[in-house]
Formats: sequence, C-alpha cells, structure tokens
Amino acid sequence: MAQTWLITGTSTGFGQELATLLAQKTDVNLVATARNTDKLAYLDQYDHGQILKLELDVTDSQQIKEVIQTTLSKFGRIDVLDNNAGLGYFSTFEEADEATVQYMFDVNFWGSVHLTQAVLPVMRHQKSGVIIGISSDAGLIGEAALSFYSGTKFALEGVFESLAQEVQEDNIKIMLVEPSSFRTDWPGRSSQKKETAFLDDYQLTNAAIQNYSDSAGNEAGNPQAAAQVIYEQVISNTEHLPLHLPLGEMSVTRAQKKFAGLARKFAQLSDLAISTDYSKEE
Repeated sequence: MAQTWLITGTSTGFGQELATLLAQKTDVNLVATARNTDKLAYLDQYDHGQILKLELDVTDSQQIKEVIQTTLSKFGRIDVLDNNAGLGYFSTFEEADEATVQYMFDVNFWGSVHLTQAVLPVMRHQKSGVIIGISSDAGLIGEAALSFYSGTKFALEGVFESLAQEVQEDNIKIMLVEPSSFRTDWPGRSSQKKETAFLDDYQLTNAAIQNYSDSAGNEAGNPQAAAQVIYEQVISNTEHLPLHLPLGEMSVTRAQKKFAGLARKFAQLSDLAISTDYSKEE
C-alpha cells in the first residue's frame, strides 16, 4: 500500500527537494502544499495521479481543515506529515518589529502546531504515522541576530519533544530535523532583515546579519542530500526514528559543544541545585 506524505512549503527549499524526491517514488502518494500552487509546476512531469497540489497558508485554520479533508478523500490516509513551511527574521532583539515577529511565530510555530493537531486524529485512528518538524540548529543554540527566529524553533522543539511522549502509545513517531546552513536561499528569499540604528552598540550583531547575506549560495549543506536522509529515516528506520535529526556538520559540532558545556556547568551546580530541595528526612 502506498504511503501518503503531506508536506507544507513545497514551493522552495527543503520542501521542494523532498517533494521532488517523493514525486518519483511509485509507492508514495504526495500531497504538496504551498500558498501559491502555480509554483508547484515542477511536479507535473512526475504526476501520474499520485500527486495532489493544494493551496495552503498554514496560518489559515480553515485551509488546514480543507487540506486534510481533500487528502483523505483522495488517498484515504495520511502516513507522514512534514511541517516544512517557515521563514526567518534577522534583527537585534531590541529593535525587532513586533508584527513581523508575530507573523513568523504564526508560520513557524503555530502553523506546525495547528496542522499537527489536525492530523493527529487521523493518525490515532490508523494507530500509525510520522510527524516531522523542520526545526534548525538555531532551535538548539541561540545566536546574535536570530533571537526571535530561534525562539520559534526552541518553542517547536519543546512542544514536539513533549508530543513524542504523548503519542508513543498510538505508534506515532515524531522527528525534529535540525539543519545548519544549507543552500536553500533561506537567508535571502525566506528571511527579512532589519538593520540596526545603533551600529556602535551592535557591531557584532550587524556583522552576523551581513555574514548570513554574504554566505548565501555558498553554504556547506546540500538540500538534495538532506531530503534523501529524511526520506530514508522515515522509510527504513521508522521503529528507531531519531527524535532529533541534525543535518550538516555544523549542526552536530555546535550542538555537541553546547550540550557538553551545559553538562559540565550542571555538574558544577548540582550541589547548589539540590540544596533548594526539602531534606529527604522531612
């Protein structure tokens, strides 16, 4: 029986690469969504009736319901949900535009949350399913210029880690994908940037913003290879699917450095922490 994959944000980036890969599989039904389905014409060459292209703005709850209903009417089930839609924002914390930040949270965080909530009843009924959250190494490590983008990804990490425990009895798997920098033009087309008005005080942050712009197109990460790894993990490693899937050397090395450092700091502070508990004799 063919698996049905529902992917958001397939007009560009990781979503497009994964959709292109899946569209060529004879045992996959693909539901590719985007705010503008005209941008999904690249899938037409592979379409033999197993591809459904649907309009979806992940901030629109009614469209989410319609996408789920249309998918079930066409294919009868949803085996994999890939929450890929997302955008970025570069700014100092102090000067960030609140409306822009709120919209980014609506897309990156609440879009994934609401779509996942809509799919869960289907997967619970099936007693199976995989839900993917496209996070970032910025969801593990905060850095200058990306405070609020990191906030969206840290929030997604916490919610999906908890969700993984809730749904394990229904045989539903959760995977957080944590890529470093990949050649998806994310620092360009999918991100807004706000220059600081206080350059003397935020030189490092301003340099970080400029560095992201300058590095666009030269990132180490290969999005086609990333799509292949995501697919293979879901298909071949379902029972042992990693809750956290780092992609790119920098994602691994930066996370290892951070968490090793945290472990050392927590060990140093353990006696102090324990001192705030009631005595075990009480």
